[in-house]
Amino acid sequence: MDFPHLHILDADQFSRVDLENVLTGTARIEKLLGANKAFGLLDGKILASLFFESSTRTRLSFETAMNRLGGRVITTVGFQFSSISKGETLYDTMKMIEAYADIAVIRHPVEGSSRIAAGAVSIPVINAGDGIGQHPTQALLDLYTIFKEKNAVEGLRIGFVGDLKYGRTIHSLIKMLRHYNVEIVLISPVDLALPESYRKELRRENVKFEETEDIKALWDCDVAYITRIQEERFADRAEFERLKDSYTINRAFLLGSRKPTTILHPLPRVAELSTDVDDMPTAAYFRQAAYGVAVRMALLMLCLKQEIPAI
Repeated sequence: MDFPHLHILDADQFSRVDLENVLTGTARIEKLLGANKAFGLLDGKILASLFFESSTRTRLSFETAMNRLGGRVITTVGFQFSSISKGETLYDTMKMIEAYADIAVIRHPVEGSSRIAAGAVSIPVINAGDGIGQHPTQALLDLYTIFKEKNAVEGLRIGFVGDLKYGRTIHSLIKMLRHYNVEIVLISPVDLALPESYRKELRRENVKFEETEDIKALWDCDVAYITRIQEERFADRAEFERLKDSYTINRAFLLGSRKPTTILHPLPRVAELSTDVDDMPTAAYFRQAAYGVAVRMALLMLCLKQEIPAI
């Protein structure tokens, strides 16, 4: 399986062929897991798990992925527990990590930090989220979830709801969806609209999209991608308070949908998605989180140039 990339830094680097290879590789990993044949594929390899910003799902899924492949994990969590708190540069930290590990995954609050990290070392670096920039591995698992839940990506109408301005998961997924024949519906308050640079890219790629503040636009979507309003991205607390409860998706609302709308959410959630949706057949967000382990297992294999066996 040809995978030309050493690092995974942003969604722009992926071609349609790359995306299909990731989907195929993940499907193979799921079969290997089902047959109990995945363990040992990365025996002897070490993953450096570098999370300088809070994370639960992404960090644990990467570490679970490496453990399921038979590799080992070394980790640091938070600035206060790293030498960066003593003034060490990210470049110097990565040069040290290069001596300890075969591959590194990094989350950092500063946009562009993953590219700095990758530029410092010869081992693969995977961006697990950099500020308001991108989150490419989340987008890959989102894409795989859509494929698994809908049996296709082509021809779907996909709605994005919530914080489209700061939402790095949305930014990355939209960049990947430009390779497919889809329609995109952007639902947000005006103050949290998708940045113009992304809208320009959609126009350039001839991707059909529409923008609205009306949440009922979801009723005509095959997939609804719900996101929280991110308090940590706001410089003005009052602005967050004004916008935080812009939308609430609950069971009664979804029962009005004109399609069996699959509900995705990158998690964590707060008030934007009610727990009374959890037992609906179309609620896929916990399955989405579970798919993340298989996707990241595939990415670790691909970045380390290890063949994913077919069974």
